[in-house]
Amino acid sequence: MVPLKLQQLRYVLAVVDSGGFKGAAKLLHRTQPALSLGIRELEQRLGSAIFEKSGNTRLTPFGALCVPRFRELLGVHDRVAQDLDDIVHRRTGRVEVVTAPSVARRYMPKVLNHFLRQHPGLEVVLHDGPSEVVADMVRTGEVEFGVSALWGDSSDLDFEPLLEDEVGVVCHHTHPLADANSLRWPDLRGQTLIRNGTSRLLEGTPAADLLSDSRVYISEMISIVAMLETGTAYTTLPRLAFEEGYSSLRFIPLLQPAISRSVGIITQRGVSLTPAAEEVIALLRGVIGV
Repeated sequence: MVPLKLQQLRYVLAVVDSGGFKGAAKLLHRTQPALSLGIRELEQRLGSAIFEKSGNTRLTPFGALCVPRFRELLGVHDRVAQDLDDIVHRRTGRVEVVTAPSVARRYMPKVLNHFLRQHPGLEVVLHDGPSEVVADMVRTGEVEFGVSALWGDSSDLDFEPLLEDEVGVVCHHTHPLADANSLRWPDLRGQTLIRNGTSRLLEGTPAADLLSDSRVYISEMISIVAMLETGTAYTTLPRLAFEEGYSSLRFIPLLQPAISRSVGIITQRGVSLTPAAEEVIALLRGVIGV
């Protein structure tokens, strides 16, 4: 196989397209001797003349076969080079990310609006789901990165903490606990606790016995809210997971001991991100204030 220098192929096409060495030299901002030398080297490398030796720029039969192939090769090269340049400079491409619903609701609209204004040629796909889903989608490569708390085995994932999300009590404004500015875990004894997907944060803490006393588990926030609005029960949630749009509900910080979850960026260990994904992460850090 004969290795080819792309610049020499461009010399040949410039001579053909401009009708001569003088026009090609002007087109490529090269001297005529430099073009002639480059084409002679190419002919020697290929083992056959491309232009007739009669002093004009008429192609040899071999040269006539070469020209369309040179155009095809350079066309592919230039398209690939342009595509890569567009990706590096965020002019085109696609970014997929998955976040916890609370992150998607609180932070991602501002991040995405800024990103899309800056890069009109890029497409962004945002998924949301519980922490296990976030980790699995990152682990399998379905998305470039995720933003959530990280549970379970994470030996194949990297985690960059962004914020600490405190756990508090959420209840209806008519609930007996609702008038407190803060609560201690003993204050909750005797009240009906609704367990949910984030209740695992209480495991292994002084509040763990509240879980064993609870007789209600609800997984979906809509159903949790419906139960809370009866005023007969409370639940515990990280602050980010508390939807402040529910005006009838209160979030009350829990103290002694304070419990929080760490929310951060989850990526595959040892796998680099695209420049566009790196920029989305940088914007997210800025929005959160890291």
